[in-house]
Amino acid sequence: MLSRIALRSVAARQSTPTALIARTSASSTEVSGVRDEVNFPRPVRGEPGKVRLGFIPEEWFQFFHSKTGVTGPYTFGVGLATYLFSKEIYVMEHEYYTGLSIFIMVYYASTRFGPKLAEFLDKEVDNVENSWNAGRVNTIKSLEDAIASEKEAQWRAQGQELLIEAKKENVLLQLEAAYRERMMNAYQEVKRRLDYQLEKTILERRIAQKNMVDWIVANVTKAITPDQEKQALDRCIADLAALAKK
Repeated sequence: MLSRIALRSVAARQSTPTALIARTSASSTEVSGVRDEVNFPRPVRGEPGKVRLGFIPEEWFQFFHSKTGVTGPYTFGVGLATYLFSKEIYVMEHEYYTGLSIFIMVYYASTRFGPKLAEFLDKEVDNVENSWNAGRVNTIKSLEDAIASEKEAQWRAQGQELLIEAKKENVLLQLEAAYRERMMNAYQEVKRRLDYQLEKTILERRIAQKNMVDWIVANVTKAITPDQEKQALDRCIADLAALAKK
């Protein structure tokens, strides 16, 4: 575990300038109002690395595998333990057996209850992470709803423009109908006056003709003498008698 912490600390020191630059760029990007998700993605919770035998990092096996093969790490571990025990560098006294017993119990507990405990803790971590992300998710949802309502408002505004155009066309049609109605009224009034003048002229002509006929008849009647009237009467009687014979 100490070796893994040492390796991670070295990697963190090596990546510190890059991390500072990335953090500075990310902060400047967030200040500008636009976040570059491609170059500066949001941090994701890291998963623990793989281990063998419950506590030995996978990196050590990979290190030995490139030099000694597959059995190299196990041979090194067994040889190191044999060397420590044979040279009595590590004395197997009562504390050794106590530590061995504790190791066996810890190993049994970790293999038996570790997955369930890890699943429970992962759920708790997920709940905490979801609670932290709830505000951001709600904000994104509210912004998406605002965008959708804005698009709907734009669509309604376009509909209002079409409605205004339709109302303008309706007003123009009403003006055209009113114009045609007034033109028809003017035509009818002019026609009525012209018909009145025509009837007046015809009536005056008839009265003049009647007066002319009456004047002619009166003058002709005045011009006929009694002798002429008697001659005309006799001629009429003779014509009637001739017609009677036929």
